[in-house]
Amino acid sequence: MSHYLPLSRVARLVGQSRSALQRLIHDGQLATFDGMVDMNELLRVFPDVQWEEDGEFRRVEEIKANAFRKRVLDRVLPDKEVLAERLYEVGKEFAAAKALLLHYDEVFRFLADKLEDVAESGGATTQEAVAGVKHWLKHELDAAPQEAERAEQLLAQESVMRILSATVTVLPSGHEFFVEGNDTILEAALRAGIPLNYGCSNGNCGDCKVRLVSGQVKKVHPHDYVLKETEKAGGALLMCSYTAVSDVVIEAGVAGADDMPHQEIPTRVKAVEALNEQIVALHLTAPRSQRLRFLAGQRVILEAGGLRGEYPIASCPCEDRHIELHVRRDNRPFSRRVFEEMRKEDVVRVEGPAGTFVIKLDSRRPVVFVAWGEGFAPVKSLIQHAMSLEVAETMHLYWVDGDTGHYQDNLCRAWADAYDNFFYTPLSAGAGSANLVQAILAAHPDMTRCDLYAAAPEGLLTPLREAALSRRLSPLGWHDEVLSSASASISIASP
Repeated sequence: MSHYLPLSRVARLVGQSRSALQRLIHDGQLATFDGMVDMNELLRVFPDVQWEEDGEFRRVEEIKANAFRKRVLDRVLPDKEVLAERLYEVGKEFAAAKALLLHYDEVFRFLADKLEDVAESGGATTQEAVAGVKHWLKHELDAAPQEAERAEQLLAQESVMRILSATVTVLPSGHEFFVEGNDTILEAALRAGIPLNYGCSNGNCGDCKVRLVSGQVKKVHPHDYVLKETEKAGGALLMCSYTAVSDVVIEAGVAGADDMPHQEIPTRVKAVEALNEQIVALHLTAPRSQRLRFLAGQRVILEAGGLRGEYPIASCPCEDRHIELHVRRDNRPFSRRVFEEMRKEDVVRVEGPAGTFVIKLDSRRPVVFVAWGEGFAPVKSLIQHAMSLEVAETMHLYWVDGDTGHYQDNLCRAWADAYDNFFYTPLSAGAGSANLVQAILAAHPDMTRCDLYAAAPEGLLTPLREAALSRRLSPLGWHDEVLSSASASISIASP
């Protein structure tokens, strides 16, 4: 009897990213059925993985070691009622498997008796044949299958994972994420960087209403929004009020750039981090009740002390209430305030978001990122979002220094070291536009299956787009953000 596992859980079990598994599937090295992986197929493709050495068993040991720290338990372990229901569901499966084994044992006893009857009623030839069959059966039953021990470890590991967390699959997009600890489905989706539609997030508006296709959920927060009886019968629920007990499938819309509502949020400065003499990272924290809704790559307007400035967001939507922006030193009043006067706990109002320079959430293709100077800020947001969702097959970042330098060069090199599918190439603006285009596209002779995201001045975007299209990049695969700041005004003409 086959045992199927969702791809997101397989990734955790084998210590691989989903994008790496997607490549194996694309290359025909890993077979799937309706997006699920059979246990025997998993054992075949990953013969060297030691399930007990990492993953959820290690997490259990960490929980035990930190049991006195309540916040750790609250973050990792689900509510006791949810935990009890998950244990009950696993127990039911164990009982069903044991009952099936007992049934097979009875069938074997019946078969043995029938074979004895056949042997007694037959001649010497029949008795010899029956003895041969019985010997073969005994040998097969006594001999443990070659993969029995690893299969046992795999099943034990997966059972622990299912108790600590549940997998949510979103239709029709196909996104998957884990619900851990006491998170609601909505909180878990946002933490994973999946922008499902929602409004107030406290049960009043009904904007986070979805349809439960399969699985078991539990209401963990009350809500004032009234669902119609027909909606309840059809499986409707509010993501902000329910958590997943078992692996579930929901039917939900994934928000796009045009779905982001205009927001005005008071934030506080967490830190003003100097990245170099030209750039600081402004770290803001949104209120608990007013998390900023945005997509990676979008821009916001900042206001402090009556001074305003517009900047792209450099952080990932998956970073909860944290908002990071890269502010360039120039003569604009807001920039001067950030560099000269802004301090921790200062209030900064955030308005937005705006912009359509956002990641394609349904793409599984290789991605090329190009950043110029502080154009790295929106590109950084896109990269972190792509990493969070594990949507890209491969990612190549080309960063042209402009006059701000590669001010987070170590971060990019750390990504390249940590991710097998991420590659980083720093470039110098002094090379000229023609040479820059050649350097960027040198490793991409055929861009049929690629997406290209570029935040740069028009002087680089125009020749880069023409060259990429000539290499069969689809027009739908081109995404740009034109820089209009001071750094974009310097010459990039070919020397």
